[in-house]
Amino acid sequence: MANKEKLIEEVFHKNTQIALIIRNEFQTEPNSIKFFTPNTFSQQIGLMQRPKGYKIQPHIHKRVKREVLYTNEVLLVKKGLIQVDFYDDNKKFITSKIIKNGDILLLIKGGHGFNILEESEIYEIKQGPYVGEADKLRF
Repeated sequence: MANKEKLIEEVFHKNTQIALIIRNEFQTEPNSIKFFTPNTFSQQIGLMQRPKGYKIQPHIHKRVKREVLYTNEVLLVKKGLIQVDFYDDNKKFITSKIIKNGDILLLIKGGHGFNILEESEIYEIKQGPYVGEADKLRF
């Protein structure tokens, strides 16, 4: 297995985390759960590894009022190769990263753009309700 630090990549600009990349090769400990995000993030990502026969008790999530100020997106690359360009809030380029088959990208703050390097299929998961173009400032 590769170095765990390279399999979980936190992308920062100044002192602010703008993205999180979880590489497909990351493995958690047997019979465990690992959360990659702090409880304060409006989008949570965790990985469970459970053995055959493990039971998760049936449950319902309670209605809890939350305030979400920014849309966070989670992209899961089903197949393909994608360059992600990161920008600060002033639309200034920061850095680029490559994500590939099975990688997960959490977009937290700042701006982003994509260059599709190979034919790709990408799952996009974000908070709703969807408000269309009112949610974006294109540049």
